[in-house]
Amino acid sequence: MRRLIVSELLTLDGVMEDSTPWHRDYRSPESGQFKSGELFGSDTLLLGRVTYGGFADYWPTVTDTGAFGERMNSLPKYVVSGTLKEAHWNNSHIIRENIAGEVARLKAQEGQDILVYGSGELSRFLLAQGLVDQLNLLIYPVVLGQGKRLFGEGAGPNLTLTDSRTFSSGVVLLQYHPAR
Repeated sequence: MRRLIVSELLTLDGVMEDSTPWHRDYRSPESGQFKSGELFGSDTLLLGRVTYGGFADYWPTVTDTGAFGERMNSLPKYVVSGTLKEAHWNNSHIIRENIAGEVARLKAQEGQDILVYGSGELSRFLLAQGLVDQLNLLIYPVVLGQGKRLFGEGAGPNLTLTDSRTFSSGVVLLQYHPAR
C-alpha cells in the first residue's frame, strides 16, 4: 500500500496562501534537497483545482528546472475538482466524484508515495477522511497575520511528531503522522 503525503509551506502563524511569494527568500540547499527527495520518492501527484491550475500554468513553461521540472511534468497527476472541464497538463486526470474512494484506490495500488502539494481544502478533506499517512510541514519565519490556513477554525487532527529539522535559512521542517 502506498503512503499519501501532504506537503505544505506555512508561515509561522499557519498561513498557507501563496498570494505573495513570502517563501522565496528562504530557499536553501537543504530545503531544496528535501523537496527533491520528497518529489523523487513519489510517483503520483494529487492536487486540488487551484494548486493544479497554478502548477499546470507554470511547470510546462519553464526550461531551467532540470530533473525536478522533468519529474513534475512527467508524473501522473490527479486533480480533484467538480468544476474543471479538462486537465491539459501532461498525464493529468480529473477526480470528480467519490473522492475518498478514488484516493483509497490509488493508495491501494503498487508504487511510490502519493504527494499532495498545497491544496488546502483537499488536504483538510483527506485528513478528515483518515487518508493521510504523513504531513510534511515547512514552517517559514514569516508572520502574515491573515490568509488561508491549513487548519481553519475548529478542531484539527491529533498528530504525532516523527521528525524535525532546521534548515540554514531558518525554515523548520516538522513531519507528523496522524495519531490513529
